[in-house]
Amino acid sequence: MDYLSSVKSALGIVGEYQDATLTEYINAVIAFLSDCGIQNAPQDIVNRGVADLWNFGAGSGTFSEYFKMRTIQLSYKG
Repeated sequence: MDYLSSVKSALGIVGEYQDATLTEYINAVIAFLSDCGIQNAPQDIVNRGVADLWNFGAGSGTFSEYFKMRTIQLSYKG
């Protein structure tokens, strides 16, 4: 799965300048989901998690309630 291209498209990011940062965020989200028992994370939930981390400069630095609820749902679905 090409998470990076999808995340960049979802966030409206062009070029390669932020690729390293976004890749770190993608890896963090995938690791979080994996630790919750979710393998092969759906693209939309990875995008949401990365968007939450990307927007941490707005003050929160946490995953959104939506991301947390979807993670719980997916962990039960597993």
